[in-house]
Amino acid sequence: MQKALLLNSKYGNFVVSDIPRESPGVGEVLIKVQSAALNPVDWKIQRFGYLIDGYPAVLGSDIAGDVVEVGEGVSDFQKGDRVFSQAVFKKTRGAFQQYVVASTSSLSKIPPKFSYDEVSTLPMALTTAFAGLYKDPDSGLGITPPITEEARGKYANTPIVILGGSSSVGQYVIQFAKLSGFSPIIVTASPSHTDSLLEIGASNVIDRNLSTSSLSEEIGKITSKPIHFVFDSIALAETQQTAIDIISPGGRAVVVLPAVVAPAEGKYLSKTNAGHVHPIPTFYREHLYGFLEKGFITPNRFEILPNGLAGIVEGLERLEANRVSRLKLVARPQETL
Repeated sequence: MQKALLLNSKYGNFVVSDIPRESPGVGEVLIKVQSAALNPVDWKIQRFGYLIDGYPAVLGSDIAGDVVEVGEGVSDFQKGDRVFSQAVFKKTRGAFQQYVVASTSSLSKIPPKFSYDEVSTLPMALTTAFAGLYKDPDSGLGITPPITEEARGKYANTPIVILGGSSSVGQYVIQFAKLSGFSPIIVTASPSHTDSLLEIGASNVIDRNLSTSSLSEEIGKITSKPIHFVFDSIALAETQQTAIDIISPGGRAVVVLPAVVAPAEGKYLSKTNAGHVHPIPTFYREHLYGFLEKGFITPNRFEILPNGLAGIVEGLERLEANRVSRLKLVARPQETL
């Protein structure tokens, strides 16, 4: 048996309960969860009743911990490996429990210099950023991923605008954009985050509260080149409209929530819906460890929630109330009383 934070029913309440541990199947491992990060989608599942395949359900998408058991056919991971993974939206497979089964297709080992807490901030936000930039134009901007030496820097002297640069997704979009060579990397955010966003690769930070016309004016002061790429990591109705308005003809924007605005003639809109995005196996298995080790990607800042799994409920309330800025909330399931 183990402890888990259960959402007891659709639109229901969270409760810490004892449930059985699962055993890994073919191509799977059992992970002792040391750190589990929170995402806005977690409170949205409770509030709106989507994504999960049944109840009671264990939510949570971001897992970091130790392999304690391997399933049939697993040869590249072994007991004792420090790993992190993005969970799937199945009622028994969420991160908010002390042990979870995960597929090795979405699993990466943790470089020695990183802690469980640090890498737990990565999976969902990182996957969303990668998919939005590099997947095909139906669900991304369709640009070439920087997973080879030849592809790194490919988009030199090409501007990109990132709306919501201080969000978890936005911070990874900045880092990937830098690796792809985009310049300038123009970001909207609160002015208080300017220095930290410049440090991770932004070229220019513009106040997120400016009107669309003022934003366009500021972009025009930075570059005279057309804006063919916009990544909206907030994706509210107003930011989606802003994204459409600032794209040059022939350009494309990608949003991380369902599209609620229609693109203007000659402009294109793609959807990489956070919460529906699955890890890209080749990236997780073949490249992510190296990206971290080489410093291409830096994990988000984080805050540890008290009381293990029990502390997650208050953390989700803070996320819903928009009382979390430029950091991830992380729970440590093994500290649950």
